[in-house]
Amino acid sequence: MLRAAPKRPPMDRTVPSRQNDEINLYIRTYYSLLRSSRDVQIRTLIEAHTRMGSALHVGAEDAQPDLAAFIYAILRVPPCLSQLRLVVMGQSEAVFREKGYPDVESWQLVEAPARRRRSYFDGQETLAVYIASRSDIDDIVPTLVAYQIERDKLHRLFHPAGVQQILQPYTGQMLPAGTLSTLSQLTGIPIDDLERLQNIWHTATAARLLTIGQHRQLLSVRLLSGSLADYRRATRRWWHNVAQNVPDVLFEDRPIYFISSNTHSMANLLSGHALRQEQRLVDYLQEEGSAGLRQEYEDILATNVPSSRENFLYYVQKKYESDDANARPERLAQEVQVGVRRVPSQHLFDVEVQVVALNQLQPAFLDPRLRLPGVEKLAHSSALIINIDFPLGMAAYQLLSEVSRNIASFRGVYIMGKAATLNGRIGDVMIPSVVHDEQSLNTYLFSNCFTADDVAPHLVYGNVMDNQKAITVRGTFLQNSGYMSVFYREGYTDMEMEAGPFLSCIYEMIRPQRYPHNELVNLHNAPFRIGIIHYASDTPFSKGKNLGARNLSYFGMDPTYASMVAILRSILASELAYVA
Repeated sequence: MLRAAPKRPPMDRTVPSRQNDEINLYIRTYYSLLRSSRDVQIRTLIEAHTRMGSALHVGAEDAQPDLAAFIYAILRVPPCLSQLRLVVMGQSEAVFREKGYPDVESWQLVEAPARRRRSYFDGQETLAVYIASRSDIDDIVPTLVAYQIERDKLHRLFHPAGVQQILQPYTGQMLPAGTLSTLSQLTGIPIDDLERLQNIWHTATAARLLTIGQHRQLLSVRLLSGSLADYRRATRRWWHNVAQNVPDVLFEDRPIYFISSNTHSMANLLSGHALRQEQRLVDYLQEEGSAGLRQEYEDILATNVPSSRENFLYYVQKKYESDDANARPERLAQEVQVGVRRVPSQHLFDVEVQVVALNQLQPAFLDPRLRLPGVEKLAHSSALIINIDFPLGMAAYQLLSEVSRNIASFRGVYIMGKAATLNGRIGDVMIPSVVHDEQSLNTYLFSNCFTADDVAPHLVYGNVMDNQKAITVRGTFLQNSGYMSVFYREGYTDMEMEAGPFLSCIYEMIRPQRYPHNELVNLHNAPFRIGIIHYASDTPFSKGKNLGARNLSYFGMDPTYASMVAILRSILASELAYVA
């Protein structure tokens, strides 16, 4: 008698369901409170926040301030944060108007240093914030709670009269090293943390610490509308704005290469503007640049360092434009001449779009790394590149879905974004072939069109790791050590916020149904290229010492440009095969 073959064990997809109960409770708590038609005090969420044990807020329960978490928060909310009593969230100016805020766009437009989100300040105590998806809520609320916790601690430490007297002579000035040392001794805050804070606040440091010590701050938040229909309406209006701004482009007749990245690297590589004005940038560098940058340029020319001359010029161009009001309009005009057109978002969430006609590119102006054999044949291409300024979380799903409904076909979907790494260093590049998505709870398997060999030749200062496993998290504060440890044991070392929603949308682009929930999903049969590249901007196992408190600066351009060079080379090679 034949015995039945034993069943194969299911693939091990261990996810930290038991370890993130505290996180789920926190999320349920603030969404429940936000259903209220009245303001919700941030302090009501402090207990749930601290119980979560966020890996980005390791000192939440400590008496001493966690300056890493505090700095992370103040960089992701506009500088008026210290004046606020209320943060109001909505999807569009129509939502704000219907809910009793008829003129928010007449308020002062304000920006956060490290988070791109359209926000308006009434000049008194209210901030109106445009949100693109529930991921914005998962980002804003924990950030405000972390700020409130640490702001309360700082109030206690800077309230004593003796500390106030030390600060008062330095309003409008930088605090001297000796004064920082004295403040460190009196408050117990490490001097390097105070120095990092002063690097952000500069001459306003003393005045802001005085205000913190003199006044308590009680923040509240209010969600005006949060339905899926509201998000979809806002996304539809976003695309309508794109179509209106490029009326001569018939998207429904043109094949598309879709990119989610930043708005500077692709345009710089395709337009060649900085390379054509090298002498002007060098003159600027000699007059206004730091000694370190001048030395770097000389070392590049002398091949004493492996840095890219092109990347260096792109960096100097950015600084040059910040000092010369005429420089940016000149660059934008030259971009248009080579087929790169920008469409800023208006009256909605802040996601700029770039539309590139491949047949208008000028081969002689391309970055040398893009001058593939036969590139002049792109003059016969009908394809477009649509590049969106990388969205946050579930906005990725909504925006790609809207694009897919309004174009002829995709020839590739390429995602470049920041990520936290559990096994690498800041500046490394990670190329995943597996993505577990905490939004849908799906695990996506796909053929990433990139390997380490596509990126490594263009990367100078970091490492490239392919065949990685990524996890798409719901929010930056919404992880704890137990949560991360489970994924780390399962080989997930790449943590970010957009890949999963993008892959959920891709599923719907190639299947006749909505993306599933909590399944193993095979996308290897996608009829177009899928390319996902992440560069490491945080190392959460290093106790919060990450990009929340510092800027990647010049050397941070290395992984972004290496990644974008790989993406554009893939697109150009693919399109040359079509027009050959």
